[in-house]
Amino acid sequence: MKHVTAFVVVIAAGLIALSAAVAQEKSDTTIVFEAANPNLFQSTSSYQPKRNAWGIDLMVSNNGFAGGGFYRKEQSDEIAWFVSLAISDVKDESEVEYYDYFGQSFVPGKKNRLLLIPLMGGVQYRLFRDDIVDNFRPYVMAGLGPTMIYVSPYSTVNQIRGSDGAVFTYTEQIDFFESLGKGRAHYSIGGFVGFGAYFGIDKSTLSGISLRYYYIPFGQGVEVVERKKTKEFGGLYITMNFGSIF
Repeated sequence: MKHVTAFVVVIAAGLIALSAAVAQEKSDTTIVFEAANPNLFQSTSSYQPKRNAWGIDLMVSNNGFAGGGFYRKEQSDEIAWFVSLAISDVKDESEVEYYDYFGQSFVPGKKNRLLLIPLMGGVQYRLFRDDIVDNFRPYVMAGLGPTMIYVSPYSTVNQIRGSDGAVFTYTEQIDFFESLGKGRAHYSIGGFVGFGAYFGIDKSTLSGISLRYYYIPFGQGVEVVERKKTKEFGGLYITMNFGSIF
């Protein structure tokens, strides 16, 4: 009986010692988790928003329709610089267009066709950035640069001699593309000021509308209509912008 009691005491003591050791081991255990990809949690502070854009301009003025393209780069949230190229027909305010029986147009007294091709560089400044939501972004803008004034003849003067020796003089309109081949380029410096707004919150496209006033002086003048020289070109243009941001 004494031997059994001693054996039970030894077993009990062993179990107590083992439990204490296990408890001590559990209290000292630390589990460390590591990411499978060390780069997974890197800082994203190097992210840069898209600040470049390019696209087309559709323009309307008293001279009719015009078109062009632009490149735009944001320097900050308020300031962006741009380069634009446009081409526009030029008409004198006194021109009156008529149509003959066959549907062909003609302008009495018109002497030359003019194409205005301004290459402008400038700056835009965004207004009310902290007061208006991003889907409406108003701005003011100004640009300056060289301008080509391409002058080509509108008509040619022809003469025929009658059977009685009399000479008849008449004018004949020159086809537009044929006229371009007979034209001559002149150059000047011009500029414009304007205001407008971009619309939408899509970060991949750019669309908006602006009102611009162009002023392009040309000292020697050009005869758009007979006996009248035009020395200033430009005027108001409503411009619609469509582009892509990258």
